Amino acid sequence: MAKNAAAAEKQQTHHQLDMVTQPAKRLRMMLAAGEDVLEVWRVLALTDDNVVGEILRHQGKFYQWDHYPKGDVYDRKTHSQFFYHAHTIGGRDPEHGHFHTFVRAKGMACGMKPVKRPDRSAWPSGDDALSHIIGISMDAKGMPIRLFTTNRWVTGEAWYKARDVVKMIALYSIDHAQPSWPTNRWVSGMIRLFWPQIIMLIQARDMCIQAWEQQNPGKDVFEDRGLEVTSQADVDVNVQIAAVKAALAAKDEAKRAKSE
Repeated sequence: MAKNAAAAEKQQTHHQLDMVTQPAKRLRMMLAAGEDVLEVWRVLALTDDNVVGEILRHQGKFYQWDHYPKGDVYDRKTHSQFFYHAHTIGGRDPEHGHFHTFVRAKGMACGMKPVKRPDRSAWPSGDDALSHIIGISMDAKGMPIRLFTTNRWVTGEAWYKARDVVKMIALYSIDHAQPSWPTNRWVSGMIRLFWPQIIMLIQARDMCIQAWEQQNPGKDVFEDRGLEVTSQADVDVNVQIAAVKAALAAKDEAKRAKSE
């Protein structure tokens, strides 16, 4: 991977967020999402299952690059989408595979449009337009290890500015039972639980794209195979939940002190 992209990833991996700066309402939503994530793990552990195994069940032999489940998971009410797959590009060991999450055009706020580019003829458009939200890397035990964003060519999306994509986080939800209610609930919960980190990564994605374009004049940055991962951050569910609880407690204490 090119030097500047690797540096951007390293910076994001070690960046620590102060949860106290998050709005209390968002923190409460994050905590509820974290409780959903833990509950899914609890239920699946009773039968030695995990969220990745749920998606791969009855799918036959596991092939790199193929989407699982076949046809992706798509919520026709919220227009949220995800699939799981694996590949070796980028050297993301010890990754087993990763979830890619999206919101389609019908699920976006009115007026959201892809960026204007003279070279976007191959981008999906109209109702087929979609925006990648975040990738969730998983290890061989079916546990999350990092979040990441990608260049446009990786996911075949239409490209929306960070200021629009961050607004899609609150809209993301897979609220049906097929093909796996636990995994659907878990993916939705992960996006809410790591809301601030996802905002940070989407913003870093745009900064990486801008820097790459400036350093490679004459190239279409969105189709440049030299740039795949645009930002990433390691994640730990238990650490995140503890930080959210601590932030809520700090806000409650500050409120009590103010009222005295």
